[in-house]
Amino acid sequence: MSSALVTELPTGGFSFANCIRNQALQSMGVQAPRVKKTGTTIVGAIYADGVVLGADTRATTGNIVADKNCDKIHRLAAKIHCCGAGTAADTEATCKSIESQLELLRLNTGREVPVVAANRLLKQMLYRYQGHVSAALVLGGVDKSGPHIYCIYPHGSTDKLPYATMGSGSLLAMSVLESGWKEGLSEQEAIVLIKDAIKAGICNDLGSGSNVDVVVIKKDAPEKTSMRPYEVVGIRGERQGKYTYARGTTAVIDTKVIPIVVEEEVVIENMDVE
Repeated sequence: MSSALVTELPTGGFSFANCIRNQALQSMGVQAPRVKKTGTTIVGAIYADGVVLGADTRATTGNIVADKNCDKIHRLAAKIHCCGAGTAADTEATCKSIESQLELLRLNTGREVPVVAANRLLKQMLYRYQGHVSAALVLGGVDKSGPHIYCIYPHGSTDKLPYATMGSGSLLAMSVLESGWKEGLSEQEAIVLIKDAIKAGICNDLGSGSNVDVVVIKKDAPEKTSMRPYEVVGIRGERQGKYTYARGTTAVIDTKVIPIVVEEEVVIENMDVE
């Protein structure tokens, strides 16, 4: 028996109720905000004893560099971290939400949360919003079954790979990973490989820049090892000249006097002829 007092339960997921409203506003001449182009290079790779993650530190808003030292490697758990590409607010909010869920899961179960659980929570959240949350993620971590790298796309699809890269500089970084990665890499070899991959994106992609951040997650270490910055790539050039002159004076480099010859003006008078 139905009752008018029972309210309809809200459905989960992203609401598309405003799509008709937006179309009506556009027909009235209201311009919708345009999407800003973002740029990032994020990389993750497995080595013999764990996982190495890397990212650049440039945050852009269209053509403008908004932040030169942005932290793009986010903590999800003690041995699980995530690199974010896309909209900075979306990636940070997504990682913060999943971090709290993983901590609640750890407290409820009383044991270490596996990396696949973080991957499951991330992909379910992104799939729920159908790509409207602009977050492309490289998830890396170590659990009882070993090191893991997951590549998570904004619509919720995922790949499990030995090495992964995302962002506008991903093609450049992938060329370095394809040529340099091999099974059984040592920790130092993996760090150098990740650094070279990020540098390829920084030096050849306008959306990536500034520094290289590296995070190392080991099997036998309780917490990650963060190297921020690991290397500074975008170094400003130093001024060659000296511009500290005394007030009211200007340095004179050379003096040259050129005489000016003024020709005499010839006046022609018109004669009256009767």
